[in-house]
Amino acid sequence: MTVIAFDEVQHPFEVRIPLVIIGAGACGLVAALAAKELGIELVVLERDNTPRGSTFMSSGFIPAANTRFQTAAGVVDSPGLMVDDIQHKNHNEADPSIVQVLADQSARVIEWLADQHKIPFELVQGFLYPGHSQMRMHSTPRRTGQELMSTLLNAAAEAGVDILTNAHVTALYVDAQSCIQGVSYQQPDGQVETIGCDALLLACNGYGGNKALVDKYLPQMNKALYYGHEGNQGDAVIWGEQLGASLMDLTAFQGHGSLADPPQTLISWAVMMQGGVQVNTDTERFADENQGYSEAAAKVLAQPTGYVFNIYDERIHQTLLAFEDYQNALTTKSVKSFASRAELATGLGLDDTKLEQMFALMTQSSEAAEPDALGRTFVPEQQLVAPFYAIKVTGALFHTQGGLEIDTAGRVLSATGDVMPNLFAAGGAARGVSGSNDTGYLSGNGLLHAVVLGAIAGECAAKKVLS
Repeated sequence: MTVIAFDEVQHPFEVRIPLVIIGAGACGLVAALAAKELGIELVVLERDNTPRGSTFMSSGFIPAANTRFQTAAGVVDSPGLMVDDIQHKNHNEADPSIVQVLADQSARVIEWLADQHKIPFELVQGFLYPGHSQMRMHSTPRRTGQELMSTLLNAAAEAGVDILTNAHVTALYVDAQSCIQGVSYQQPDGQVETIGCDALLLACNGYGGNKALVDKYLPQMNKALYYGHEGNQGDAVIWGEQLGASLMDLTAFQGHGSLADPPQTLISWAVMMQGGVQVNTDTERFADENQGYSEAAAKVLAQPTGYVFNIYDERIHQTLLAFEDYQNALTTKSVKSFASRAELATGLGLDDTKLEQMFALMTQSSEAAEPDALGRTFVPEQQLVAPFYAIKVTGALFHTQGGLEIDTAGRVLSATGDVMPNLFAAGGAARGVSGSNDTGYLSGNGLLHAVVLGAIAGECAAKKVLS
């Protein structure tokens, strides 16, 4: 990935398109939809044969406050509550102006996508994800990132968005005033093409697939299974360094402590939020499972074997059946069922006496309405009862949360704090709202930034072109 000084004689562009967007994940597609509505010509450059990105591998949940979907379900929420939840989770480490605009604009963007582009959003009900004070997760019916990507690609096709696949952008051309003049991209056969542009929007996610950068910024996760898109090679970070852009929170990431392996199937943290627990091979719980799935990743990996068991019951099993990922886990026989606690212990190779003590302590916490030694308070209606279910899971790195520092319009800032002339970023390419590590990740932060700030950046980049 290189930045090349622009010389019109040496680098004449074969074609010129007002707005170029790099990356056709949720961020790039939403940005393109927003920009297209303002009537400008644009192209989305995607390195893969089929656009997928990290969105494809996610649960596809997008938090939004005060939507009509919430109102219809009787959920009372506000941008202010959402801001408080995000900032509480990240210990006030995120840029408050970015957090505010994400919360303020979240309902508008979700409803715009639903109304104008037929994205079939619905409110996820029945449980709260860690850190959220209200039910505000919006998803498509199958509750998968694969379905979300499919609906966004259909919307892009309907809107006439040009997506050029197999187009791996390898260089940016910049003039002496730090203004992006164009890009070059390589096709699978090695042919290199160039495109000139008036504005460039980076929607190419983070660096989770770049081992050297992971070793440098996330040494605690350098041996973790990477469950993100292989194309997340840190292009935006590498280009940003060369351009003199400000880079923030590069040590932040989203992990997940509940990946069935095999067969690498994401198991929803709804298991824990409804009363399930994680137990290691020494028959011990090792953390408050309600703190969050991101910070759970490193804790799971730190256990004696690097994997643990999610243990839950029939009530939770029935809820999970609404998740396609869970259905996939059932198909691959990752889910084991047991008629009694004794069978659970035998089947998983656990100590039944220690398992009995663990259940007793959970009951004690529930009856006293007090936290246990790990800080978790169990509630009576969520007590686990036979028959039991279990899934062997490990911790994984999903995607990074640091990147280019931006303002509320998605404009990239230089290391000196100045707005760069025509460079925009959103989603995983930009600094997120999860603070500086893994504990600040609030469920949905990644897609919140990708979708809501993607729309904002797309609109602002289009206005830049039109100005």
